[in-house]
Amino acid sequence: MAFTKINHYEHEYADTHRDTALNVAEGVADQPIVNPYLARRRKRALTTEEYIDGILRGDITILSRAITLVESSNPDHYAQAQQIIEGCLPHAGRSVRIGITGVPGAGKSTFIEAVGNMVTRLHHRLAVLAIDPSSERSGGSILGDKTRMTSISSNPDIFIRPSPSAGSLGGVARKTRETIVLCEAAGYDVIFIETVGVGQSETAVHSMVDMFLLLQISGAGDELQGIKRGIMEMADMMVITKADGENVHKAELARTQFQGALRLFPTPASEWRPKVYTCSAVAETGLEEVWKGIEEYVEHIERNGWFRRNRNRQNKYWMYETINEALRNSFYRNPAIEARIGELEQRVLEDKVSSFIAAKELLDLYFKQ
Repeated sequence: MAFTKINHYEHEYADTHRDTALNVAEGVADQPIVNPYLARRRKRALTTEEYIDGILRGDITILSRAITLVESSNPDHYAQAQQIIEGCLPHAGRSVRIGITGVPGAGKSTFIEAVGNMVTRLHHRLAVLAIDPSSERSGGSILGDKTRMTSISSNPDIFIRPSPSAGSLGGVARKTRETIVLCEAAGYDVIFIETVGVGQSETAVHSMVDMFLLLQISGAGDELQGIKRGIMEMADMMVITKADGENVHKAELARTQFQGALRLFPTPASEWRPKVYTCSAVAETGLEEVWKGIEEYVEHIERNGWFRRNRNRQNKYWMYETINEALRNSFYRNPAIEARIGELEQRVLEDKVSSFIAAKELLDLYFKQ
């Protein structure tokens, strides 16, 4: 009865106020945020043969998709990526691989941008594999190298691929070496690998390049204490960056100091004495001398056979690294290990069992499977 009465009052109010401006028109129903008629287009999965053909044609879209497969943790993607690499391998190996590292603030991206434009003017094709540090908390990366390298991002002869370090081996992306093979098959004859910075990642990069280039700045205190000795020993060439304006004199002084320090190191296996150069990427000075130094180094190691011996040594190294990684993943993903490792870890933390005994127990459990 009450409901009927309310409806009666509503109709009476509507009849008496029908011609007034107080009437409220019915609103329009909320529209969906996404257009319901917009069908989401999914990329068609390519066959292995289509990937290989596209890479050999130099199709950067297919090359990028292939690199994504290489970096994927999906087992199906990994299997196809290995087939693609195997198909591209006969067409790879015809490039100069250069690792570029330096102290924070040395201007690695600016240096690569300036040298990259010069290299393409010399009729080379350049691939830049930039390793971006991943967050220890979120695991994410900014991947901002294309934003920083604005002038070469649109260069048709330069391919830039930022990759997240994903916490692997001091910041080096796990699949960088396979990516090098794909870029070489696509026709890029100069490969730059930009590392996160001075640290553990340089050791891994050194094991996959023909030349290791170290960037340093002047005027940051005692230059010879500004960088680890181990990194200096790995360097085949050093470049003092930002040698412009009032900093020219400081850069020349730093060059002299570093050149003297490098003479104290033992002669490397390549029988090449590292040289130190100065340059300014902003003023574009000294870049041609740096590139001539790179060409001189490559000619030297090709002439004395170190180029091929070093490549063979690296191939052997990465074979064992791949085995070690596969065994490590197999161990930690084993159901029996997953069920037992937490308990043993807690016992180690409580000093109820030693680390070595706990490890042996887990290994015995794994090998009995």
